[in-house]
Amino acid sequence: MARKVMQAVQYHGYGGGVAGLKYVEVPVPSPKSDEVLVKVEATALNAVDWKIQKGNIRPFLPRKFPCIPGSDVAGEVVEVGSGVQNFKAGDKVVAMLNWFYGGGLAEFAASSEKLTVKLPPEISASHAAGLNIAGLTALQALTEVAGVKLDGSVNTKNILITAASSGVGHYAVQLAKLGNTHITATCGARNLEFVRNLGADEVIDYKTPEGAALKSPSGRKYDAVIHCATGTPWSTFEPNLSEYGQVIDLSPNASALWTSTVQKLTLSKKKLVPLLGKPKGENLEFLVSLVKEGKLKTVVDSTFPLSNAKDAWAKILDGHATGKIIVEP
Repeated sequence: MARKVMQAVQYHGYGGGVAGLKYVEVPVPSPKSDEVLVKVEATALNAVDWKIQKGNIRPFLPRKFPCIPGSDVAGEVVEVGSGVQNFKAGDKVVAMLNWFYGGGLAEFAASSEKLTVKLPPEISASHAAGLNIAGLTALQALTEVAGVKLDGSVNTKNILITAASSGVGHYAVQLAKLGNTHITATCGARNLEFVRNLGADEVIDYKTPEGAALKSPSGRKYDAVIHCATGTPWSTFEPNLSEYGQVIDLSPNASALWTSTVQKLTLSKKKLVPLLGKPKGENLEFLVSLVKEGKLKTVVDSTFPLSNAKDAWAKILDGHATGKIIVEP
C-alpha cells in the first residue's frame, strides 16, 4: 500500500448539518492486527449518520473529533493486519465499520475482520454497501424479535412495516415476504406500487386517514410491527395489535423507552420493543447469500461522488429516499 494520504469528508463538532461537512485530505488509516484496509468503492448513508452528527447519541458517539462519518462500505482489500486469517489483498468485500470511529466517507477505510464479508462477483459494491445497517436491522427485527422464520416454513404472522420504501423498510418487506408472512405496509403515495412489487400484500398511503391510523384494509390485527418511521404514539398502534402483538421500534425516543419500561413492570401482553442493533458477521454473510441467489435486492435511490457528499447528506436529512443513498469515491 503505497499511498499515504486520501480524500475524505469529515466534521469537527456536533451540529452544522450539511454546512459542517468538509472535503479534506487526511492520512490513510493503518489496519490493526485484526483489521483489513479496504479501498472504498461505495459507502451507504443511514439516518443514524446525521443523528450522530447532530449529537443525538452524545456523549457516546462519535468517540472523537474530527469525525469521518459513515460505517457501511464495500470495496477491495488492499492490505491486511498481521492477525487476519480469512482475507487477502484483492478480495472484494462488504464491511461494517466501528461506529465509535466511523470512516466510511473516504477513499480507504479499516474494518474488523469479524464484520467483513467476501463478495461474489455478481454483487456490485453499491448494492452490497446498503446491506450493513439497514439490512441487518431489518433481519434482526424480523427474525430475532418478531420470530419470523426464513427457512421456508409456513408462517401465520401478520406484519406491519411502516416507512416501507425506506432503506430499512424496503429490506424488511422483502425479508418478511421470504418468511411467508402477510405484509401490510405504509409509504408515500408515489411509492405504493414500488412497495407492492417488493412483496407487500396491502399498501397504504400514510397520509390518508387509514394510513395515519395504521389500519389494515382487510381488518387484520398485527402480530408484529417493524416501525421504520418516527413520531407515532403507542395509542395508535395498540388497537391494531393482536393479543400478544409487539411494536419493534427502530428509532426509539424517550417516550418509547418509558412506555416499554412501564409495560414490562405491568406485564402487558402487548409490547413496544426498542431495538438495539447487534451487527453480526454471520448475518451479513446470510444477507449477501440472499442477494447472490436473487432473493433480496438493494434499491439505490441515488448515487453521489465523494467530492459532492454534501448533496448526499442533504438527501438523507430530507428523509424521503426510496431505498439507499450511495456515495462513491
